[in-house]
Amino acid sequence: PDGDRLAGWPADMRILVRREKIEEGRQLSLFEQINGYRYQLLATNTAGGQPQRLEARHRVHARVEGFIRCAKDTGLARWPSHSFAINTAWVTAVAVAIDLLCWMRLLLLDGPLAKAEPATLRYRLLHAAARLVKRSRYLILRIPQTWPWAKEFADAVNRVRAIP
Repeated sequence: PDGDRLAGWPADMRILVRREKIEEGRQLSLFEQINGYRYQLLATNTAGGQPQRLEARHRVHARVEGFIRCAKDTGLARWPSHSFAINTAWVTAVAVAIDLLCWMRLLLLDGPLAKAEPATLRYRLLHAAARLVKRSRYLILRIPQTWPWAKEFADAVNRVRAIP
């Protein structure tokens, strides 16, 4: 093969490389620590088109894949039955759970938890070792102050109460 193609690759295959500065606070890979940049590669055989347009189309597709991964983590990876009706109800329940997680991130959380994956939210917020006590006709949720995410949980509860 000539110097511009890899052996065995189609003649119309292109590789686009995107270099971007790394945002602060992000965990770096060993390669990213060396030069301070993050590289993304895209292999495409789409005919023509400007590289910027192809890269933008790919990034939108990558966001969709993130939402699919989130759906699988929320319960779409397992089907509870061989029955179509039961699986339809299951998919509906998963869709409601995903919507609730999205709204929770948008309205109630900030910082790293607003971008957290479902497993992280389950571990840090939804599996809280709390007690629900009744005092003077009010329900009070008691969270141990030693719990690492007690402040974030309390902030989320206060944001729920502030919604008109």
